[in-house]
Amino acid sequence: QVQLVESGGGLVQTGGSLRLSCAASGRIFSINAMGWYRQAPGKQRELVAAITRGGVTNYADSVKGRFTISKDNAKNTVYLQMNSLKPDDTGVYYCNTAPPVSVWWGQGTQVTVSS
Repeated sequence: QVQLVESGGGLVQTGGSLRLSCAASGRIFSINAMGWYRQAPGKQRELVAAITRGGVTNYADSVKGRFTISKDNAKNTVYLQMNSLKPDDTGVYYCNTAPPVSVWWGQGTQVTVSS
């Protein structure tokens, strides 16, 4: 059974940075594309960044140029470096495969950006 554990969230001011980490219990990074998803208050969960098995990245327009997704297959960990954070980036951030597998959703990590 795959388990995904997100960490690194917190409270940050507008313009600040955070680095999120997602540790997996299995070697899914070398098999599947991975993504970081965000669920803002009152909104549906959305994909904000993805990385393929080969390392090709893709971003939602709202985070392009500010967020960077990366992974370390040896450590079974995927990262999301978030710079120039805005209040609209507030939400719970999750990692999962892209597309996601419903039973693999973790608890997520809360990111709050104050204005």
